[in-house]
Amino acid sequence: MATDIKDTIKDTVHPVDAAAVIRLLPARPRLLALGEPTHGEDALLELRNELFQQLVEQEGYRTIAIESDCVMGLAVDDYVTSGAGTLDDVMERGISHGWGTSAANRELVRWMRAYNVRADTDGRPASELLRFAGFDGPLEITHAASPRQALTALHGYLAAQVDAELLPCTADTLDRLLGADDRWIEPAAMMDPSRSTGQSADAGRLRLLADDLAALLDQQTPHLLATTSRDDWDRACLYGRTATGLLRYHHWMADTSPARMTRLVSLRDQMMAHNLLAVAERGPALVHAQNAHLQRAKSSLRMGGAPLEWWSAGALVSARLGEEYAFVATALGTIRHQGVGTPPPDTVEGLLYALPEDRCVVDAPRLATVLADPRPAPRVSPWFGYAPLDPAQLADSDGIVFVRNVPTEPPYPSQAPGL
Repeated sequence: MATDIKDTIKDTVHPVDAAAVIRLLPARPRLLALGEPTHGEDALLELRNELFQQLVEQEGYRTIAIESDCVMGLAVDDYVTSGAGTLDDVMERGISHGWGTSAANRELVRWMRAYNVRADTDGRPASELLRFAGFDGPLEITHAASPRQALTALHGYLAAQVDAELLPCTADTLDRLLGADDRWIEPAAMMDPSRSTGQSADAGRLRLLADDLAALLDQQTPHLLATTSRDDWDRACLYGRTATGLLRYHHWMADTSPARMTRLVSLRDQMMAHNLLAVAERGPALVHAQNAHLQRAKSSLRMGGAPLEWWSAGALVSARLGEEYAFVATALGTIRHQGVGTPPPDTVEGLLYALPEDRCVVDAPRLATVLADPRPAPRVSPWFGYAPLDPAQLADSDGIVFVRNVPTEPPYPSQAPGL
């Protein structure tokens, strides 16, 4: 079978570059997503940087979105577009999950700022500026932020632009209902629903007010676009999505039904999808996150011994955008410093590992056809932080970037594995 595979895919195995990826696709997609099967490996992020830089320069992509807090990411966008702040500062307060410590993430932001400085020097229009976006919500699989920042920013934007009598409440009312932020970020609430404030009377009232504020933002769009900048309106929309999404997430954190965790992981990816669709409205964008957040097929995870299944952000976006969304998965041979050794030869990774290239781009749908009968065995990872390819989902991706060996280097301590 390995010989057949080599013969069949030899014309689609190339060094990893932008041209090789674009050739896999019928046309340049509006959203081009690159997944990774594990977090915290700078070697994979350096490969992302290399590929994304080529796609920006050769294919005209103008936003880079990563799996990071969407509200925090506004500081990074300000830096790369206008130079606001310092690189040290935005890496600390603009990228979540502890990933601002990554040398590769730092280099990405530095390069984006340098690209925009060159664009300004060349006299290119503002539409040519490279933008940054976080597209995750202000939450993780273990916690969620207070809705205060998003909700008060949305209210403040509207209060400055519309008649006061149209507002559903005052800023003081929001402050009173929000109370102390500690009750929203209670760490024990993820495992103990009774510790969540999400279904309190105050939280219920805030959900209604957030919905009314988001509705008012939508109703006043013509006026707001005429009196404020498009960027300010876009940010207000982001605050609206985030406030309503967080309050919905906190509500279900307080749930005690068996569907609780499925709802929570589904809500997180739904927030991601809404942010990606908003990014797509701005123009062609590159996206980077864990494979499970970007794939078209259902995602799955075992938590506390229970299996969870949900539709990922990529699946939701693909359903809306069709061929304007493309997904390229990353697959790995070894991560020896995490105990992930040479893949078994009867797995997808094992078959790709037998190729001579250290890294390559593979036509995934074509490979799926070749491997249809018999289908390769699923690879089993000895380390929970790495998710192998699912052989049954090969045809759902547009391509695979295969990296034979991840260099032996410890992950950054703050970059705990996870989705």
